[in-house]
Amino acid sequence: MITTFLEMLSYAFLVRALIVGVLVSLCASLLGVSLVLKRYSMIGDGLSHVGFGTLAIATALNVAPLMVSIPVVVIAAFLLLRISENSKIKGDAAIALISSGALAIGVVVISMTTGMNTDVCNYLFGSILAMSKSDVYLSIALAAVVLFLFLLFYHRIFAVTFDETFAKAAGIKTGVYNMLLAFLTAITIALGMRMMGAMLISSLIIFPALSSMRVFKQFKTVTISSGLISVIAFVIGVVISYLYATPTGASVVIVNMFIFILFWVIKIFKGRTGL
Repeated sequence: MITTFLEMLSYAFLVRALIVGVLVSLCASLLGVSLVLKRYSMIGDGLSHVGFGTLAIATALNVAPLMVSIPVVVIAAFLLLRISENSKIKGDAAIALISSGALAIGVVVISMTTGMNTDVCNYLFGSILAMSKSDVYLSIALAAVVLFLFLLFYHRIFAVTFDETFAKAAGIKTGVYNMLLAFLTAITIALGMRMMGAMLISSLIIFPALSSMRVFKQFKTVTISSGLISVIAFVIGVVISYLYATPTGASVVIVNMFIFILFWVIKIFKGRTGL
């Protein structure tokens, strides 16, 4: 496997994919722990559908996709959070409303401009060839911002995640940190969607966190484990994709599924043995 991995590094597009993929996987997994615990995990799925619509529009206008998708997805994240908190439309309904509408717009735009061809599959399920040098530089910068802000406000995010009422009573501006969480999630979704696809990017948020929670109980341990699982699963998924010519995004998700099953079995074994 090491020889294969070194061989992969001789291809520039694979190096770009690995750099962006590892950064996005790490960001998604760290944010995923809080999102899963707060039952916001499906926000990633909703935002990815919004990103699909913006990518289609950016392609139709012949402009840089990330420059369009990032601000629109961030705005959509704030709208989803505000609708869920202050409206009679509940969180899951709000996500379904916005995501299905954005997906429909994306499909219509693509069909009117390029026709329903393989471009749709690339948008929906990702393409490892999608990352340009400018995308890589932008991804590195934004991933650094996500990681910095997460680490800087780690304790506040922890407090808001576990007991929002107590955190509010303690003087923490919970609304601000919920917005920060939504903002960081939106950037991560926008960065990873071109490679993982609109239908699969949310798996990077959900699977590592759920896998870690099978075995570990402390927030810090779950967060660290989730980050390691996500990065390892991505690298293995890319290697499998390279060896067997399978879709990259789907390969990464399948690896995450196997890891989840493995951790689930470990949990059952620990429960029976009393470890």
